[in-house]
Amino acid sequence: MSAPFAVQGIDHIVLRVRELARALEFYRDVLGCRLEREEASVGLTQLRAGRSLIDLVTLDGPLGQGSPPAPGAHNVEHFCLTLAPFDEPRLRAWLEAHGVRTEAAAQRYGAEGQGPSLYIADPDGNRVELKAARRDG
Repeated sequence: MSAPFAVQGIDHIVLRVRELARALEFYRDVLGCRLEREEASVGLTQLRAGRSLIDLVTLDGPLGQGSPPAPGAHNVEHFCLTLAPFDEPRLRAWLEAHGVRTEAAAQRYGAEGQGPSLYIADPDGNRVELKAARRDG
């Protein structure tokens, strides 16, 4: 028996962050995500990432309460954002100009098939994969 529904994609991810200002600078100013809304009463800041949302919750807010990850530990293994265009030299130059180190690019498989991607880390040490959006045609 199959499920009476089909998963359509990732709606949002939630990341617990130590310093909201640093996380906002990274996701908004470096990666270009747009501020969607803020709910200061619960420590939530939502950023638009294409069709999805990245929710940033502060450790001192009701949603992010609890101990931060131990040194070397992370909230998630990684999550992937698709980019268009994916011009690797320009992308690397942009990231490095913003103090973001990159790992070697490689061909990797994702929801839109095989394509080039590279890994970076956000200010809280979460790994973020940046992958070329599928080109139609």
